[in-house]
Amino acid sequence: MANLYPFQALRYAEKAGPIGNLVTQPYDKIPPDLQQKYYDASPYNFVRLTKGLGEPGDNDSNNVYTRAAADMEAWIRDEILAQDAAPAFYPYFQEFEHPETGERLVRQGFIGLTEALPYEKKVVFGHELTHSGPKLDRLQLTRHTKAHFGQLFVLYDDPARSVEACLDEAALKSPLIDVSDHFNVRHRVWKIDDPAATAQIQALMRDKKILIADGHHRYETALAYARENAGIPGADRVMMTFVNMRAAGLVVLATHRVLTGLGGFPAEAFRQKASQWFEIEGFAAPEELQRKLDSSPADQSAIGVSLQGAAKNYLLQARPEALDAALVDATAEERSLDVVVLHKLLLTEVLGISEEDVRELKNISYVRGFEAAVAEVRSGAGDIAFLLRPVDVQKVAQISFAGGVMPQKSTDFYPKLLSGLTVYQIG
Repeated sequence: MANLYPFQALRYAEKAGPIGNLVTQPYDKIPPDLQQKYYDASPYNFVRLTKGLGEPGDNDSNNVYTRAAADMEAWIRDEILAQDAAPAFYPYFQEFEHPETGERLVRQGFIGLTEALPYEKKVVFGHELTHSGPKLDRLQLTRHTKAHFGQLFVLYDDPARSVEACLDEAALKSPLIDVSDHFNVRHRVWKIDDPAATAQIQALMRDKKILIADGHHRYETALAYARENAGIPGADRVMMTFVNMRAAGLVVLATHRVLTGLGGFPAEAFRQKASQWFEIEGFAAPEELQRKLDSSPADQSAIGVSLQGAAKNYLLQARPEALDAALVDATAEERSLDVVVLHKLLLTEVLGISEEDVRELKNISYVRGFEAAVAEVRSGAGDIAFLLRPVDVQKVAQISFAGGVMPQKSTDFYPKLLSGLTVYQIG
């Protein structure tokens, strides 16, 4: 049973300045140049809370976490951040252009709280492996600020779209927030604080399973914080943006893998080993490979490969009987996913790259965009690029709800949620 809760969000007050100078991309999507740009935009930019700059001489008593806590306290005192008067859910719509097709879409969701429950409770489900470093960073920030700054992006299944009907009704009013980011994504937020309306959403969501789309590290941080602070009101709740997995605007992009440092990569040996499980077809141009990959049957595993050197583009189409024999411990759903086949066979068996190496990001990077991944190999920066198709959300849900876990960066949901729209102050 999913228990959702409206909450009294902390939000930027008008005196903070234009909202476009205040909100940010998620903390893990802020490279140093963008971080500095946010700092320069406003003394109240949200980056100071969610991803502050380190300073010379930082120590246990003066660091990015203590400064975030001090800034938050000062902003509340000075009414830069103000708390809403009544508990609310916050409809959150994102209007954007699909980066590959150019289609204009709207993704509808709403911001609220739910209980931070261990995965074994089978209410909240993850689908990817996580790293320890980001979890420690977010836990330190939560300990110092006693707040959740970014929403987790989660999915629920609602074929009747009954929750979205409630959101549509709220969106007939003028939004509280209407801002476009530097990716030309328009973000709008409304408020539902009528007790009858919030109770209706709670009732509609009560039988739903919650699937984490983006935010596995932050969810596991919330679990750790809840364990550390058992008995403190609100410590066991976490802020999320809930999106129907059947929503028209739900976009998943492919995340390609580029491997480096393989030491004079033996291309012919790779092809010979891979031929145990795959039919291999070569292409002179990567554009030909992309067309063939995109048109491959959805129910058959297909992976594109680009190697250093001219005319080294290959489509690897799995032989089903060979996959069944090689991946006896995997479910049928897992064997049908290109990213699972890639990690279990091509990375582990052919290249000898362990799951631990992948978790520690040794010799592997993740690239959005087919052309960008191929360009890294063509430039000599990468030894080999593995080119994937987007993952089907329904298959991800099937695997997760059955207790399975997929490789990290299996999904790339677009666009990302902005940080700074709402803050959950614990307790």
